[in-house]
Amino acid sequence: MAEEIRNVVIMGSGCAGLTAAIYAARANLKPLVLEGHEPGGQLSMTTLVENFPGWPEGIQGPELIDNMRQQAERFGAEVRVGHVTAADLSQRPFLLTLGKEQLRTRTLIIGSGASARWLGLPSEKALIGHGVSSCATCDGFFFSGKPVAVIGGGDSAMEEALFLTRFASKVTLIHRREGFRASKIMLDRVRSHEKVEIMTDTVVDEVMDVEAKEVTALKLRNVQSGKVWDYPVSAMFLGIGHTPNAAMFQGVLESDGDGYLQTRNYVHTTVPGVYACGDVADRRYRQAITAAGTGCMAAIEVERYLEAEGH
Repeated sequence: MAEEIRNVVIMGSGCAGLTAAIYAARANLKPLVLEGHEPGGQLSMTTLVENFPGWPEGIQGPELIDNMRQQAERFGAEVRVGHVTAADLSQRPFLLTLGKEQLRTRTLIIGSGASARWLGLPSEKALIGHGVSSCATCDGFFFSGKPVAVIGGGDSAMEEALFLTRFASKVTLIHRREGFRASKIMLDRVRSHEKVEIMTDTVVDEVMDVEAKEVTALKLRNVQSGKVWDYPVSAMFLGIGHTPNAAMFQGVLESDGDGYLQTRNYVHTTVPGVYACGDVADRRYRQAITAAGTGCMAAIEVERYLEAEGH
């Protein structure tokens, strides 16, 4: 029996991957979607999504993802658990390794996303979506008129802090060191903003209150003096960056210094027939709607590529 060759394999089951699956399935390409190690992407860890068009009252993140998955499957997409550990893009069809299994595909859409960096506290994990967030643009509005904290010392943290001043009554920027990695211009903007207070040499030991299912305070510790105290806030925003889920393509596809895949003409990678969409290639916007848009683009490019190849 001849080995099955897929028309298109889509890595990732977030907004980018599932939108690509909807378009590819409607083009009768019978796409295979591999869920990866974070099924549903970052939206699966989000509560209310109010900025996705078409949902005037908002929609729960997991519900939005489930709707997209059902829509893709309705048109013939196959969604299954699977994590690509290696990819040989030097041969045609491409060869993907999933643990002990191997797949061959004529085209590949990489929508594997980027994982937010967390502090690693159990209380933090328990309160994700309940006052702990890695996206000020997504969740800042919910904390209008309330005090919030931002963790980090780079430009990402500065951007989050400045954005949150539009809503919060006060923004406390907490950084574990005295010095900052942020650019001087961004740091100066934060330092001069009347709503922002900066705490250096300080770390978060615990997020409170897990039992109440809401953030009420942070247990802080000064790393120099050892002093520990509770600091009342209504939300904690992580500004310590994201890690693109593209380790298996390092040295195979062009990427920037932080591992984000580089694209040309929106979604084309350096290898013909391989496309990147969503947060794995987007360090600037990182929104559900922009991920969905590039997922659409990638699927359309796949359809055109296969048609030109005679498939």
